[in-house]
Amino acid sequence: MSDDEGGICANCGLPHDLCVCETIAQEEARISVTVERRKWGRLTTVVEGFDKNIDINDLATKLKGKLACGGAAKRGHVELQGDHLRKIKELLVKLGFDEESID
Repeated sequence: MSDDEGGICANCGLPHDLCVCETIAQEEARISVTVERRKWGRLTTVVEGFDKNIDINDLATKLKGKLACGGAAKRGHVELQGDHLRKIKELLVKLGFDEESID
């Protein structure tokens, strides 16, 4: 069995089912949330500042489902359609991110 198939994590040295890399990355991340006006005056919420150990595709899927909006994970950040500035901090805290690290 190779390391990628349930063996040992290369970063923390624990088995993959006990790996704490993503949890540590969530606690140390400095997340920035901004709202940008795009083409035709549409608003887009941009969430950035994630560590490379965080699965942003999974995070984008969870945020889109909770906010009932479209969006995408692109180049290390998450773009959500619409202005979600007031709701995003609460959702990120529920997903395990530190409240003080979200701007």
